Amino acid sequence: MTGRTAGLTGTVALTRLALRRDRFTLSAWVLGLSAFMAGITAMSVSGLPTRQDVIEQTELMAGNAAMRMLGLASGASVGGYTLVRGYLTLAVLAALMSTFAVVRHTRQNEETGRADLVGATVVGRYAGLAAGVVVTVGANIALSALLGLAMIVNGQPVAGSVTAGASVGAVGIVFAGVAAVAVQLSSTTRGASGIASAVLGLAFLLSGVGNMLGRADASGLRVVSAWPSWVSPIGWGQQMRPFGGDRWWPLALFAVLFAVLLGLAGALVRRRDVGRGMLPERRGHAEAAPGLLSPFGLVWRLQRGALLAWAVGMLGFGLVLGAIGGEIADMNGSARDWYTRVGGTDRIVDAYRTSIIGMAGMAAAIYTVQILLRMHTEETEGRLEPVLATAVSRARWATGHIMNAVLGAAGLLLLFAVGMGVTAGRTLGGGVAAQLGDLTTAALAQLPGILVLGGVVVAVVGLLPRWAGPVSWTVLMASVLLGPLFGPSLKWPQWAQDLSPFTHTPKAPAAAITMAPVLTLLVAFTALAVVGIVTSRHRNLALPA
Repeated sequence: MTGRTAGLTGTVALTRLALRRDRFTLSAWVLGLSAFMAGITAMSVSGLPTRQDVIEQTELMAGNAAMRMLGLASGASVGGYTLVRGYLTLAVLAALMSTFAVVRHTRQNEETGRADLVGATVVGRYAGLAAGVVVTVGANIALSALLGLAMIVNGQPVAGSVTAGASVGAVGIVFAGVAAVAVQLSSTTRGASGIASAVLGLAFLLSGVGNMLGRADASGLRVVSAWPSWVSPIGWGQQMRPFGGDRWWPLALFAVLFAVLLGLAGALVRRRDVGRGMLPERRGHAEAAPGLLSPFGLVWRLQRGALLAWAVGMLGFGLVLGAIGGEIADMNGSARDWYTRVGGTDRIVDAYRTSIIGMAGMAAAIYTVQILLRMHTEETEGRLEPVLATAVSRARWATGHIMNAVLGAAGLLLLFAVGMGVTAGRTLGGGVAAQLGDLTTAALAQLPGILVLGGVVVAVVGLLPRWAGPVSWTVLMASVLLGPLFGPSLKWPQWAQDLSPFTHTPKAPAAAITMAPVLTLLVAFTALAVVGIVTSRHRNLALPA
């Protein structure tokens, strides 16, 4: 057996172990993203019944620089329109899925000591990393197939659907390589995830800037990107042009970059000790700041980096979506019908503002679920136990998480409203001050519905800690698909749409805010949070395996 082969000894067994650990988590990611693709495709099919509708919408997205940042128009087709609206979301989530999976099976194992136990058996130096990458690549291949199938069953051409699935899966595979390098650089799970997320943010920015600096061709239906898009994996996926030429050669760029990243990760594995990273660890302060003496301050310290990243994103999207509002007043056809249906009014500008604020509310709900699930992570990774050994009770600890989530979600909504108000005041008219007033009130009206989903997370962490992640993300995804943005287009029965808290959120600023649904949602949130806190006090801690 050669030295290189010996380094992979035990990879098959560790791959089986990783598959067993991730059989629910990765399945939830893959099925959730596929359901999202099926949902937005069905919505596009029903929302664009005529060829003229497709052409009008494609011209709108190709001709507006701000809209080009959100997606790359590649000709007039329902499938292409669907990807312009949903590709970035799918690509970013696929990249995050890969990052979390690789970090979970490599750096997290070292951080919790599981790698030491495995290392006591007959395993090679590269086996753990190889197992994590193999499982993650397999998940992305399955994701690619199901994304393509989701479009095919909605009547889209097979070639374009397969290309679309491959373009998203390739981004996920490349970020498995990015995460493989990141876990060699940082000595902590949080640091490795942060490095990979920073690379993802840069890739997102480059593709967006490249598309914004691009130009529409003579037909007005196809955008030619500028060079920044060609140095981003997300941009490569868009350049595959599903439904607009179906290019497959950009996959070679993905393959080369993935191979380079794997080679770099393998070289770094040989140069570090287990449990340590290549980057030096920062020394902490000799004494903790006074704010860390409370559960609220500790949670704030742990999540402030994630909140800052979300804040930048929400402010940026607010600025962009407010800037493109000027195009809305002249909108006709089924797109206008969609906005008026979702916004609940025939006044197109108000309907647009209401629907966009609804989307911001759903984004803030994702943040809320992500942050509150850290309660489960802190518990299962053993960091909760020493906290509870002090004078902190479980109720105070949980309340600290809940308060941070509530304030964080409210802050994100306000930032989005400010960003949108600043640019909408110039494009939609009425002045910045008037737009800020309406949009701020409308954004805060989204908070009760978001809190209900946060209450679900707290309740599940207390009642079913082992299933906290899959159940919470499933409830969130179901709430989005049943809610006002997707529910009517997917023709869900009204009783099913009423299961989503977003259905009961006031349609401000198009309609006045009534207190009855707001109070009902707040009562539901309070009841769920109390259930979660009480039940968590009466069960044993879920300690590291």
